[in-house]
Amino acid sequence: MTKQPIISPVLFVRDLSAVFPDGNGGLHALGTVTFSVCPREFVCVLGPSGSGKSTLLRILAGLLPPTTGSVAYEGNQQPRIGFVFQQANLMPWRTVLENITLPLEMENTPADTARQKAREMVELVGLEGFEASLPRDLSGGMAQRVALARALVHDPDLLLLDEPFGSLDALTRERMWTELSRIWQARQKTVIMVTHSISEALFLADRVLVFTARPGKIKLDLLVDLPRPRSDEVRYTAHFGKLARRLKEAIE
Repeated sequence: MTKQPIISPVLFVRDLSAVFPDGNGGLHALGTVTFSVCPREFVCVLGPSGSGKSTLLRILAGLLPPTTGSVAYEGNQQPRIGFVFQQANLMPWRTVLENITLPLEMENTPADTARQKAREMVELVGLEGFEASLPRDLSGGMAQRVALARALVHDPDLLLLDEPFGSLDALTRERMWTELSRIWQARQKTVIMVTHSISEALFLADRVLVFTARPGKIKLDLLVDLPRPRSDEVRYTAHFGKLARRLKEAIE
């Protein structure tokens, strides 16, 4: 029997908490949270509104300081972060291609190189033919594809997704699950994604962390042992239903 290689984590979150001043002893947004993430792992964070899920992402991105605890990346290096929010937040006066090149421009990447990398991202997210389009001419799903391409164009070590499909209609959202799964299979990035959807979490993730109500703590760390690549049919299997029930019971 072949021995499976041991994969060491690349991200370590230890005793993390966040308390925001509110004049009444502080608002405890995030309880004490500890977990680690392996390279190329797709982790979803699931839980009730106000449980500190988005706060966790902002701390991981370096946008908020934690009240206690620490976040460490492999070798104590500063990872390159890609972040996609619930709203695409595209610059309305820039074309699709120009929105995607923005992170590279901020890194002073030569213009020809930036455009070439942006075109590769356009192809990856399936927006060929829309390179010169402005955000006003895009559907919600297309705009989120641009946001995802922009987050990936500088080859991040860690991709953070904060309910990127939360504002989309149900059919578009389900199509985007398939697209994101395809893109992840192609690029194999380490991903942490916040969601309110049990089905979304199970369709996309290798693991699901279930948070308690505020202050959010990890109530369940569930391995999603569904085969990859995943097609829409997996959502109608008995095992998918069993995993969904475990998540639902943990949230309730």
